[in-house]
Amino acid sequence: MTLTSKQRAFLKGLAADLEPVFQIGKSSVTPEVTSAITEAFNTHELIKITVLKNCLDDVKEVAGTVAERTRSDLVQVIGRKFVLYKPFKDEPKIILPRNKKSE
Repeated sequence: MTLTSKQRAFLKGLAADLEPVFQIGKSSVTPEVTSAITEAFNTHELIKITVLKNCLDDVKEVAGTVAERTRSDLVQVIGRKFVLYKPFKDEPKIILPRNKKSE
């Protein structure tokens, strides 16, 4: 799913008050970190993650890798934090603004 700029802006607003639920440290994106984030998507649709200073990888690369491995959408990267979105399959709780083209 590709997010439109309007949908991305909507999700950024929701994420502003979120506390980070994961921290990625010096071992970067390990299979354990990936599986833990995937598990978190069972209860959350929007997740904020912090990349610690001892992680030598670029934050944008880490965010892209995590999004790809968890099959989620990267909403934003701000400083050393990033936000991911993955809607629930059956009943999404976050209703995104519609794309004008699909109406």
